[in-house]
Amino acid sequence: MKEPILRVTDLTTHFETKDGVIKAVDRVDLTVEQGDTLGVVGESGCGKTVLALSIMRLVPMPPGKIVAGSVFLDGLDLLQLKREEMRRYLGKDISMIFQEPMTSLNPVLKIGDQIAEVVRFHEGLSRKKALNRAVEMLRLVGMSSPEMRIHDYPHQMSGGMRQRVMIAMALVCRPRLMLADEPTTALDVTIQAQILDLINRLKTELGTSVLLISHDLGVIAEAAQCVAVMYAGQIVEYSDVADLFSHPLHPYTLGLLLSLPRIDGPGKENGHLTTIAGSVPSLVALPQGCRFQDRCPQVKNICRREEPSLRSQRQGHLVRCWLYV
Repeated sequence: MKEPILRVTDLTTHFETKDGVIKAVDRVDLTVEQGDTLGVVGESGCGKTVLALSIMRLVPMPPGKIVAGSVFLDGLDLLQLKREEMRRYLGKDISMIFQEPMTSLNPVLKIGDQIAEVVRFHEGLSRKKALNRAVEMLRLVGMSSPEMRIHDYPHQMSGGMRQRVMIAMALVCRPRLMLADEPTTALDVTIQAQILDLINRLKTELGTSVLLISHDLGVIAEAAQCVAVMYAGQIVEYSDVADLFSHPLHPYTLGLLLSLPRIDGPGKENGHLTTIAGSVPSLVALPQGCRFQDRCPQVKNICRREEPSLRSQRQGHLVRCWLYV
């Protein structure tokens, strides 16, 4: 068996607010295998981005704080490193594509200098050699005329081009693991497909493993081998992609799948798309028992009394639900 490149155990991240403690990530366990893509899916506010920032040690402190857990990258616990030690790994061994390229890129620096800065810090190259590496990476991600584009500023590029710059920056030092937070958000469908194809191709060529965050199940089905479904800060279902789509277990996962528009009709009720009733509970005042109880059509008395644990239902398929205990 392959050794996992990333193993997260019991990861818990809280935010202190005037209204109370927000339990944004609560006792999360997951693994990313060598050369694979793990998809993390769930609706907005479920904790996906905070999970990625926690793994990268980029949670703003205060108000945030990683209160428990371990994040092992090739056996090294990143949460035990000092801040200065962690900087040596960010961008080199583990990197991240952020959700909004326009706010993640420095608006007053040319994109060539921004990509070159990563190489100069981690590999000590001269500015000229680092810029040459930036040109190579822009060419690798399919940017036209990269020799000219390195002199452009972010505002001179389209959304798809800026996303390619972010991918080039994340992969310029050939990291072992890349975290991609909604890499196709706000892009049109054709550009989305190009970005996903690009990530898959570069993953194969460079040997980089990927943790892909998305609210779009179609993106997960296209790009991932395994998937973790998040709800209210917790993993509620964990499986390989094929098994999850063919045999979803958790009522929340089933609701997500039924809410997808489909050509053949399933997913619609009386001509309308099926929806999940209600809304996500407040992470400041979580209910006793299962967090999905108020929206679940199969809720039982025990669901309101006790919180279910994440249990194995069949080989490689885990679910957090009293229906399967």
